Amino acid sequence: METRVIETRIHEEAGTNLGAELIRRGELVAFPTETVYGLGANGLDAAAVEKIFEAKGRPNDNPLIMHVSNKNEAKKLWGHIPKTLNALMDAFWPGPLTLIFNKSDRVPDAVTAGLPTVAVRMPQGKTANLLIRKAGVPIAAPSANLSGRPSPTSASHVFRDLNGRIPLILDGGECGFGIESTVLSLVGKPTILRPGAVTKEMIEAVIGPVELSDCLLKPLAEGKAALSPGMKYKHYAPNARVLVVLGEPKEAAKRISELYVQYSLEDLSCEIAATEQTARFYRGKNYTVLGDRNEPLTLCRNLFSALREMDERAEVILAEGVNAEGTGLAFMNRLLRAAGFEIENG
Repeated sequence: METRVIETRIHEEAGTNLGAELIRRGELVAFPTETVYGLGANGLDAAAVEKIFEAKGRPNDNPLIMHVSNKNEAKKLWGHIPKTLNALMDAFWPGPLTLIFNKSDRVPDAVTAGLPTVAVRMPQGKTANLLIRKAGVPIAAPSANLSGRPSPTSASHVFRDLNGRIPLILDGGECGFGIESTVLSLVGKPTILRPGAVTKEMIEAVIGPVELSDCLLKPLAEGKAALSPGMKYKHYAPNARVLVVLGEPKEAAKRISELYVQYSLEDLSCEIAATEQTARFYRGKNYTVLGDRNEPLTLCRNLFSALREMDERAEVILAEGVNAEGTGLAFMNRLLRAAGFEIENG
């Protein structure tokens, strides 16, 4: 299969017209959102949805997110709309918040991995919304990468992973947030199943107390169903071994420097995922600055692209942990899963 790439900043109408036609025909289209690139199919067509799992090599027990272009489309996918859902849609849509509630009969089991709930969000960005509106159906879409790999934040990432597997990539440039949406379940007590740019504190300001899933910073218990994308044990991972070092910045940097020397003596190429505050400790070593540890969204924005780039140069990636508060929780959730929860203390 030939994979065509259309730059939507130049050919947005033509690109979204072709994309919508392919979606209606049961084919796959990769498209940009404000979070990461998605791999979309007609969410009401079970056969089309199955092509997503095949193209990605994704286990079919991992549920997908339905993407809509307006709130009325979302309401048709849920069997009942409580007040909290309306309040959250009004506050955060379009934007990086996915909401989980009981599904209606319209939603195929292929989308939900057989669960009685469905995850829905309305993305920001003209290209994504044009594509959904023109297709005339909700678009089921996980990230547009090979399963388990770092999520794609540019069309080039998608092309590297899925060239020859899908017919079309809509190139909308770099994604703004760089990590996937926050996922909030409203079945029972409101609970964050995957952290993102919309934080616990932001949600609580709208609906009151919100709980955090007990597996945001540790593996999903064996035999427990994944209620949301991004809950699997190892996810977002490069081919290189990733090791996360926790602790105060200076102590973590000291331990990372020791490990760097140790692995280098073993003839293993190393790269350090650093922050602006600690880069000075790594002079003479190979390192990449992800961003400002006091502004974790900068770390989130660069994490996946940095993991991909470092993976081309290194066999071992040594990464600094940060405080898991606010958007720091989203960063640590992705980093720990990329490392398969391999941790050292500084």
